[in-house]
Amino acid sequence: MGTEIRHPKTEDIEALCALEDACFPPEEGASHESVKNRVSAYPECYWVLTLDGEIAGHVNGPRTTERDLLDPMYTDTSCHRRDGPWQMIFSVATLPKFQGRGLASMLLRRVISDCRERGVKGIVLTCHERLLPFYARFGFKDEGMSTSEHGGSSWHQMRLLF
Repeated sequence: MGTEIRHPKTEDIEALCALEDACFPPEEGASHESVKNRVSAYPECYWVLTLDGEIAGHVNGPRTTERDLLDPMYTDTSCHRRDGPWQMIFSVATLPKFQGRGLASMLLRRVISDCRERGVKGIVLTCHERLLPFYARFGFKDEGMSTSEHGGSSWHQMRLLF
């Protein structure tokens, strides 16, 4: 079967929720309701990586007209605009048992490629300081501290312009 990157199906929701639960502390991870709403509202902006048929990782977030990633976006899917100029990324996650194999990098390369093809202006994400070098390898630039207080944490905002 190998590795496949695709968009989610309704029957993937439970596995995607389990992925969020395994990869993020409860205050930072998406709730089950949020995962379900994201799959429903913007499946074309939700990338799922399977390894031999098992969901191993995902990247997701809406397209929006907003230039910066704002906390209400995490739960309010009405911010999604199919033709918005900015692709936001909420989660880049790989199940712990599959980490260290380059799967997150594979997913990000696909997201970047798809976004270029779709004509977005750029991709915006927030991350913890320890992840700045990882995202910089893909061309993301650190814009400093984000206004986001998602999960009670401090975040750097990073942007990749096309």
